[in-house]
Amino acid sequence: MANQEILISGAGIAGPALAYWLRRAGFAVTVVERAPQPRPGGQTVDLRGAGRTVIERMDLMGRARELSVDQRGLALVDSSGRTTARVPADAFGGEGIVSEIEILRGDLARLLYEATLPDTEYLFDDTVTGIAQAAGGDGVTVTFEKAAPRRFALVVGADGPHSAVRALAFGPEHDLVRPLGLYTAWFTAVDHGLDLDGWYLMHNAPGGLVASARPGRLPGEIKAGFSFRSPPLAYDRRDPDAGRELVARRFAGVGWEAPRLLRAMRTAPDFFLDSMGQVRLDGWTRGRVALLGDAGYCATPLTGLGTSLALVGAYVLAGELAAAGGDHTVAFPRYDEVMRPYVTRAQELPPGGAAGYAPSGRLGIRLRDLSMRSMTRWPMRPLLAAQFAKAGDIELADYGLTATGRGRARP
Repeated sequence: MANQEILISGAGIAGPALAYWLRRAGFAVTVVERAPQPRPGGQTVDLRGAGRTVIERMDLMGRARELSVDQRGLALVDSSGRTTARVPADAFGGEGIVSEIEILRGDLARLLYEATLPDTEYLFDDTVTGIAQAAGGDGVTVTFEKAAPRRFALVVGADGPHSAVRALAFGPEHDLVRPLGLYTAWFTAVDHGLDLDGWYLMHNAPGGLVASARPGRLPGEIKAGFSFRSPPLAYDRRDPDAGRELVARRFAGVGWEAPRLLRAMRTAPDFFLDSMGQVRLDGWTRGRVALLGDAGYCATPLTGLGTSLALVGAYVLAGELAAAGGDHTVAFPRYDEVMRPYVTRAQELPPGGAAGYAPSGRLGIRLRDLSMRSMTRWPMRPLLAAQFAKAGDIELADYGLTATGRGRARP
């Protein structure tokens, strides 16, 4: 097996998933993560389609179901709290807007992290600051913010849409990310008296504003969100207080439960505001460096396919490296060949895109309510079913990654 030592940047979902499969193929894996530990909490993510198949092949589905969040579906509400449209979770065979298996991002990340222990080395509270690979060389010299420089055979950036590895090896973010003109703030509210009755509630207000609240896994826990359409803003996404002020100004005067959620936002320790954008690259590898998940092909939460892309990409990348005996010159092109059609379809936004999710005017909001009420009926149902079916629109090869730790050539 060539290229034994592999560095993965990012311990979210894609990184540990890749580490799991690489270890089963016999590689030595190190994961570096900026956070001091696996990041807890976060919003719910979907286990659907081929992503769910990957979790099943990891023998983790039972535990994932135990950690899943019970949600009845999505409901749109007006400023007075009256329900204007509903799509239950069992619509579209459990593969709709709210899928059959919804799990908090932090719970899934922790589950994958624990599945890689004790055979994976983790460097927490650190990040990659430099990547040096000489043409025709046999490795990559990596510098870190805190740890001493080290040499690896291959480096994989699985460090999200603002990837440090991508910036170092592929170029600046502004050249590689297509903004959607949409910003979203996420945070957790606890014991604030809002009864969701198991539903993911969403309220649209004029000006392209969306306030939302959905059940968490713990009693009294609410996963809240504020989204708004805007051209690019000059703000520091690592300054939560500045982000809170920005959101508070945008949503001042909005009805429904927005005032209650804004008060909860002020003290939420996990508040995070970020822009939405899609990462579009002609290739996900440069020499001995590869990109995975949101770092290479972020589709945005509007598609509901980010988790599937991360899990499937990890499985395919590890599988192709195993099938090629570690030869990245063979495995990397195969990774692109297998994933490219899946990624291309997954990055297609739902009808209306950002404007459909966050309409600017009252007429647009009424039309969105109407389309939501029509989702489960003809002619809308087949259109939406095709959108949701993209999650399973790939045939996963059997790479033979057995528990004994060796892969076999692709059939």
